[in-house]
Amino acid sequence: MVNTMATDMKERQETSKTSLFDGWNAPPNLVTYTRIVLVLVFLGLDIAAGAWGANNIALRWAAAILFIVAASTDKIDGWMARTFNQVTELGKLMDPIADKLLTCSTLIVASVFSEIGWWVTILFLVREIGITVMRFFVIDTGGKVIAAAWPGKLKTLFQCIGLAMLLLPVWHLNAAQTVPMWMTIYYVLTYVFIYVALALCLYSGILYLVNTFAGRKKSNANA
Repeated sequence: MVNTMATDMKERQETSKTSLFDGWNAPPNLVTYTRIVLVLVFLGLDIAAGAWGANNIALRWAAAILFIVAASTDKIDGWMARTFNQVTELGKLMDPIADKLLTCSTLIVASVFSEIGWWVTILFLVREIGITVMRFFVIDTGGKVIAAAWPGKLKTLFQCIGLAMLLLPVWHLNAAQTVPMWMTIYYVLTYVFIYVALALCLYSGILYLVNTFAGRKKSNANA
């Protein structure tokens, strides 16, 4: 009887420790929420600027700078969470979602503007939406949120660099009638970053699925 009560108390303590909403107002999470708000502002600027910034070059510059600022806050909240020991289940869930909102919305607008092929955007979306649904499934079935592994983090880095380069309207700096070599190299590198990010995106997605199902099988075996 005593052992049963002790076990129940221990399980309740573990459940409370891993509650999804524990630490929802922690400073790192507040930074994540701010990044989500910045995504909405960025989208308004990017859409208003038009394809390649043809409608309003100033808005395109503003959108590019805001994208870089929003993407950079990902490192800030991660650093704060680790440094001040404020890593939370909600933070591990919302951080990648905020990243996906930023990058996926940018990809969709870029494809609408014919700046990126739809096949690239669709592959990114299938992976990102699939993994997000999987994360919610894990939570709904009583599992823990699995943090992003290094391939996923590297994917985000390459993706953000490539999209930032795409958003920057450097073409406007060229006053000549012909396309200079430096601009050709710039845009080649831009798409190389995006395609490398796509490869890492698919690889990290497969890795996440393998780790998730392997972890659940191990947990069921130990139960």
